[in-house]
Amino acid sequence: MSKLKPAVFLDRDGVINKDSGYVSEIDDFEFIEGAIEACIEFKKKGYLLVVITNQSGIARGLFSEDQFHTLTEWMDWSLADRGVDLDGIYYCPHHNTEGKGEFKVDCECRKPKPGMLMNAIADLNIDIETSILIGDKVSDLQAGIAAGIKTNYLVRTGKAITEEGESLASAIFDDLTTVVKNI
Repeated sequence: MSKLKPAVFLDRDGVINKDSGYVSEIDDFEFIEGAIEACIEFKKKGYLLVVITNQSGIARGLFSEDQFHTLTEWMDWSLADRGVDLDGIYYCPHHNTEGKGEFKVDCECRKPKPGMLMNAIADLNIDIETSILIGDKVSDLQAGIAAGIKTNYLVRTGKAITEEGESLASAIFDDLTTVVKNI
C-alpha cells in the first residue's frame, strides 16, 4: 500500500475566492488576495490541495452544473497557470429543503456531513492525522471533525466568525497567507 499523504482541504467561496453569493460566472470570481501564493506555499510544504465546496446554487436552480464545471475548469487552469496544481475538487450540488428536482436530496456530501472529505480521503490516500481543513464557517469545521480531521481552521475572509465557530476551530486566522505562515 502506498504511503498516506497530508492534505489541505479548502472550502472555495470565502476561502479561495471572495464570496459574493452563488458565484457561478468567471466575471464574478475574484481570488482573495494572497490565496494563490498561499496555495503555492502549501504545495511546497508537501500538502495535497483539495477543494471541497457546497454548491446549493445548482440545487436552487440559480445556475447549472455545466456552468459550475465551466467556472471550476477556469479556476483550476488559473491556479495551474500560477503554479498551483489542485489534487482534487469535490462539490455537492444538493440541498435537502431548497433543492429542485433531482437535487432536492438529503445527501451525505453536503457539509456539515463529511461525504466529500471521505471520498477525497479514499481517492487520494490522505492521512487525516496530518491533514488540515480550512473553511470560513461552522459547517466546514463540522465536516472536518466528522471526517476525523484533527486540525480545522477558520479564516476571516468569508462569513462572520460565530461563537460556535470559535469553539470548534483549532485556530482562527485572517486569511490563507496567515495560515501557511503558521504551519
